[in-house]
Amino acid sequence: MITLYCFTPIAGLPDASPFVVKAMTLLRMAGLDYVEDRKGFAKAPKGKQPYIDDGGVIVADSTFIRFHLEKTRGIDFDAHLTEAHKAVGWCVEKMCEEHLYWIVARLFWLDDTNFERGPANFFRGIPAVIRPLAKWYMRRRIAKNLWTQGIGRHSVAEVDVLGVRDIEALATLIGDRPYLFGENPCGADATVFAFLAAIMAPLAESPIRDAALAKPNLVAYRDRMMARYFPK
Repeated sequence: MITLYCFTPIAGLPDASPFVVKAMTLLRMAGLDYVEDRKGFAKAPKGKQPYIDDGGVIVADSTFIRFHLEKTRGIDFDAHLTEAHKAVGWCVEKMCEEHLYWIVARLFWLDDTNFERGPANFFRGIPAVIRPLAKWYMRRRIAKNLWTQGIGRHSVAEVDVLGVRDIEALATLIGDRPYLFGENPCGADATVFAFLAAIMAPLAESPIRDAALAKPNLVAYRDRMMARYFPK
């Protein structure tokens, strides 16, 4: 049995972290049973979640979890794709994880209203006397990371422009297909779904969320993936 170390569901999402939702989706795509452990963050080997314990083998990071599943279970999430589609899928994943992620992080963590609606819930288990300090520390740390990465150096309006551009690219790529590359989902769909679901959730108001919800094909895609892998 695989143990997946994760955070907590929020606002209709399977988990608060899109990277955790990606890992959950991959496990469900593979038809593998797993249990969730929501108390393992302190032992996270890379200081972040998700990570898994697969019979004593610890694998951290959602992409390396995918590689581990493919290697140990003989799974090929992209078996039906051409080499060109596999390459595009990788590029799309990295756009979501290395660009859109930072935009989402700024949206959720640095906007006071959005922070209280979303990430502030992560601190409920912390004693009330130190909770304000913990919030301040994490927000300060994320602000520093955003500045180092570069997104934090832009104005809010400029970041919105970049985020909307990502949304438009995803809408164009998916087009009228059920999934990224046709009738069947692939590995990259787990990532795209996870990020679109997070952006569309009623946690953060922004032009980026508005742009995503204004794309009928993206809303249908989110709903299709949710119904297929996380049915109520």
